[in-house]
Amino acid sequence: MENKSTNWGQFIPLASVFFFWGFVAASNDILIPVFKKEFNLSQFQSQLVATAFYIAYTVGSIIYMIVSSLLKVDLINKIGYKNGLILGLAISALGTLLFIPAANIGSFNLMISALFIVGLGFSLQQIVANPLAILVGPSSTGSQRLTMAGGINNFGTTIGPLIVTFAIFGSAASANTEASIESVKIPYLVLGAAFLLVALFLKFSSLPDTVIKEEEKADVPGSVNRKSAFSYPQLILGMIAIFLYVGVEVSTASNLPAYMQDNLGLLTKDIAPYISLYWASMMIGRWTGAVEAFDFRAGITKILRFLAPYLAFGVFLLVNFIADHDLAPFYIYALVILAMIVCDILSKGNPARMVLIFSLAGIVALLIGMFSTGMASVYAFTSVGLFCSTLWPCIFALAIKGLGRHTNQGSGFLIMMIMGGGIIAPLQGVIADKTSIHFSFIVGVLCFAYLAFYAIAVTGILKKQGIDLKDLKAEGGH
Repeated sequence: MENKSTNWGQFIPLASVFFFWGFVAASNDILIPVFKKEFNLSQFQSQLVATAFYIAYTVGSIIYMIVSSLLKVDLINKIGYKNGLILGLAISALGTLLFIPAANIGSFNLMISALFIVGLGFSLQQIVANPLAILVGPSSTGSQRLTMAGGINNFGTTIGPLIVTFAIFGSAASANTEASIESVKIPYLVLGAAFLLVALFLKFSSLPDTVIKEEEKADVPGSVNRKSAFSYPQLILGMIAIFLYVGVEVSTASNLPAYMQDNLGLLTKDIAPYISLYWASMMIGRWTGAVEAFDFRAGITKILRFLAPYLAFGVFLLVNFIADHDLAPFYIYALVILAMIVCDILSKGNPARMVLIFSLAGIVALLIGMFSTGMASVYAFTSVGLFCSTLWPCIFALAIKGLGRHTNQGSGFLIMMIMGGGIIAPLQGVIADKTSIHFSFIVGVLCFAYLAFYAIAVTGILKKQGIDLKDLKAEGGH
């Protein structure tokens, strides 16, 4: 029987897993310039940090499908959802242990192998956590809970770079500007211990170990009955869209440190607040979309949709204040947030319209960054986070709409496309090595251009299948 209201006692421990995904993903952006200098890497080679981490999601999904096929039963259904989460956390903890020998012998290959194993654990956690987030409350607000989980994920991305930078370099006021490979292993060992503690906490939590068995989904009335998920063009085009969305999200952040070092002359330790701002921008957008997960009156909801982004921005300012960073350069960003709010209003809650408007805004932001210099370009590049914030759930919803009994299969293929972060980022690195880091952001422009095309194309595809987009809400979480 479906929960009539969100079980916050179950949702909160689950949310800690979403937090870890963001914490590690954003912290990788601090490792990239450190590894680049210590191991004397090219920009392309440094982006292998992102490749190792994000390709692990796809490899993990493939391993999951192979194991399930060999067992002739879904692996998670066999071991239970709670145990699946615990296993995923244990695998990630194992990956953090590899930082000890990697740091001791100074091996870049072993370092990225450690991140790969952490990512493998995260892939299993992704498969488990998304349906659980829906289960712990009414299905009607499941997408909003996933958006809220995404906001918690981005809280991790906001503070991750700051904490890792502090662990490596010390406080912002410290004179230390150099990082040793030895200093990298400590924060990740602490993170591994946190993985194990949360796994222990989950073991004794009230999270359900199994999900209610759903009846086989029938084909959606008005849609076409087809043999597999690959028979639906909205899914095929949507898989490319997810690949490129994750790609532009990751590549913009992971190449930003090199841009700020090469063009603005900033030290690695001084870049952390701006990486934090980029990922905080994702949090700002997702907190806005999470408002509807709460049972507020319509008038209050409208007000909170305006206030939520600035509340999230306040969190960013607070954590940077605690980290002893100068806040003065960031106040002007409040005007950039206003642009995101305007785009959100113009979208009118329609996912296809939101993908189109936010993708066009992302193109404008990147072009401003490419054709400007100084802090104006930095704020333009960080604002990409604002315009990426809501794209995952919108693309996800459009891609699986009308798949009927093939919905679960289609969802699995979409999650595999997270590997885009591990391919687009080094691709931008190659272009940066051959041209300039400033020009290399053209990669993101091309990614957004496809997303705008997808928004238009999928609207026509769904209309031909007799599917009305008016009642479509964003689903899925990343």
